[in-house]
Amino acid sequence: MAELLLDALSRVPTARRPVWIMRQAGRYLPEYREFRKSHSFKALSGNSELAAEVTLMPLKRFELDAAIVFADIMSPMPALGIDFDFDPGPVVANPIRDRRGVERLHDPDPDDVAPEVMEALRITRGALADNVALLGFCGAPWTLAAYLVEGRGVKDFPTLRAFAAERPGLLDTLLSRLSDLMGRYLIAQAEAGADAVQIFDSWAGLLSLADWQRFIRPHLQSLLETVGAAGIPRIMFVQNAPHLIDAYAKLPAEAIATDWRMDLAALQRDHAERAVQGNIDPAVLLAGPEATAGRVRQLLDSVAPTGHIVNLGHGILPSTPIASVEALVETVHAEVKPDIAASRA
Repeated sequence: MAELLLDALSRVPTARRPVWIMRQAGRYLPEYREFRKSHSFKALSGNSELAAEVTLMPLKRFELDAAIVFADIMSPMPALGIDFDFDPGPVVANPIRDRRGVERLHDPDPDDVAPEVMEALRITRGALADNVALLGFCGAPWTLAAYLVEGRGVKDFPTLRAFAAERPGLLDTLLSRLSDLMGRYLIAQAEAGADAVQIFDSWAGLLSLADWQRFIRPHLQSLLETVGAAGIPRIMFVQNAPHLIDAYAKLPAEAIATDWRMDLAALQRDHAERAVQGNIDPAVLLAGPEATAGRVRQLLDSVAPTGHIVNLGHGILPSTPIASVEALVETVHAEVKPDIAASRA
């Protein structure tokens, strides 16, 4: 089941590289835009049947090797008693700014943590072909804390960074709570049908390496070890943090995924024990299918195939032409190694 992506994560040679796209079930799809005329993002992600339908949308158009469940990194937050909405990103009604804010967080029953996501995974797994992987995901503790403390996404998250300087022990307590919850959440996703999981750390680059070691590493290490002990393959995604990439590559995850700013081939050479994922600039796809195919070929030529999962360096942009996505997928599929393909037959 889903052996192409799972073999790549294990750095087993494959007949071709697997390919999927971050935010592949999203606004560049006409059918998704039609859905959004009658459903908000929050309503879609909160309804398991609709979420499963959206998850499957890109698989009906493109021969992708993975589906990723349609949800949000904030989906498990209501189980902690966090009230939020989207405008367009997460907006938290009562940001956490003191000990009382941390202490009022709920200690949820596992069955109360995003049950709609679990059901969406089960529905999707039942509808997917066996050779397509199903991915679960979560936000990393620091990235979740960024929204819980700041209240919404803002440039450089100054309130979060001030909180870290003023109340480091309290921030550690919050991050520990989030790490524990995300570990249980990802294990539950695997039990519901996910073949592997991706952890998104979108805002780690705000910190120096020393502060990363102090605030982020212990909690990510704990989260990844918990998930790994359950036998679940892990993809660790980090963006806009070139000064941290070597530190991320030393964390216990099967694969490290990066944005387009990183030299993926160099990362692969420096950390040969890790699979790598990425990392085409999403803006390249806006230039059309010819430019897209050319950039994909450059990536394939520079990055060794074993242990490489082709993806974008961030989420696909809403104005992306469908023809560019087709070109990306077709170019990856064109790279077939006949000897390996024959041995798999």
